[in-house]
Amino acid sequence: MTDLVIIAGGGIAGLAQALTLHQIGVPCRILESARQMKPLGVGINIQPNAVRELYDLGITAADLDGVGVSAREWALVGLNGKEVYAEPRGLEAGYRWPQYAVHRGALHMLLYRKVIERLGPDAVRLGTRVTGYERNGDHVDVQIRTGPDGEASVLKARLLIGADGIHSCVRATMHPDQPPIHWGGAVMWRGTVRAKPLRTGSSFIGLGTHRHRMVIYPISAPDPDGMALINWIAEVTMDSNNGWQSDSWFREVPLSEFIHHFDAFRYAWLDVPEMLGKADCAYENPMIDRDPIGTWVDGPVALIGDAAHAMYPTGSNGASQAIVDARILGAKMLKHGATPEALAHYDAELCGPISEVVLRNRGAGPFGLLNLLDERCGGTFDNIDDVIPASERQEFMAKYKATAGFAMTQLNNAPQTIPSTGI
Repeated sequence: MTDLVIIAGGGIAGLAQALTLHQIGVPCRILESARQMKPLGVGINIQPNAVRELYDLGITAADLDGVGVSAREWALVGLNGKEVYAEPRGLEAGYRWPQYAVHRGALHMLLYRKVIERLGPDAVRLGTRVTGYERNGDHVDVQIRTGPDGEASVLKARLLIGADGIHSCVRATMHPDQPPIHWGGAVMWRGTVRAKPLRTGSSFIGLGTHRHRMVIYPISAPDPDGMALINWIAEVTMDSNNGWQSDSWFREVPLSEFIHHFDAFRYAWLDVPEMLGKADCAYENPMIDRDPIGTWVDGPVALIGDAAHAMYPTGSNGASQAIVDARILGAKMLKHGATPEALAHYDAELCGPISEVVLRNRGAGPFGLLNLLDERCGGTFDNIDDVIPASERQEFMAKYKATAGFAMTQLNNAPQTIPSTGI
């Protein structure tokens, strides 16, 4: 197996990496700790820069329409239900590629099917966890545990790509003195509900304040009755001085645990308690990330996705950046071979700038406009232009999109990350 590139983790990042390596002719295998792939999670957004990469991987618009819906608008609404800022998204904004709101689990399973179709059934080894690594001359010894009894063994690989998420063992080996997971006090409750989509019919809506808000957007096209699957996130910021006290980072909870926080979120166009009361599921998890690190690379080992840059979801670009990571790393291998040199060039291009995005998201990301609103008027207003002028709102959003890598003119004019290969 020495000539193989081993990918630790079969999530969105690892699957995108495997598809990319297959595209450029680099043999690889994914080692995934789960014993069975299942469609976990709720809604996420895939920004145009990542949709472009998926298209270049041969993932079609029809494929993505099967797991989500093309987004038309991004909107912020104040505590009194009045609009703070709105802009078109995706194709309607002038991008050459759409933005998609998708069911995370459905997208994950779509990518998994593509990997099995293209690389074969042995491309993903389930029930196998990468626990660490050691550099060994011109290769890397990958430490694994496999099977129900956790039998330990070592695999030799040309390169190791750590795509094993926020709790990454690869990252822990690379940076053994890293600080613990960072929780800033925000708790999210997430779920889905069948309801009529709001505003444009495909709008991402942030409602409330930076400390107390809802995020609502559809992840399916409307059915004949006009109903769609709506993803919602309810969020409250609490005292984080004692850290996260639960043993679970993601658990199903009854609505009664949190719905009272949103009793006042009732408007002519939306009754949040009524919507939540019809939800088909609710999951609690803290909004967490990790402090940026100085490098994502250790010789023949590289980190991608959440293993490299776990970030608050305030910018809706965590999964998008994971896909972009995989593509840029593939482009460096296409130029420099499957070598540590390629990994070093990948690190030089992305580690610093994306670490800035992690910190910017920690500061509320694009929802920072709600911070300004709260500081200036407490979240309620008659005329938003009297509180935050239109030019200031537009400048704020432009800076975020440029930092996160999906400023429209720059993206539309950029060459392909990996030249077309006729997939």
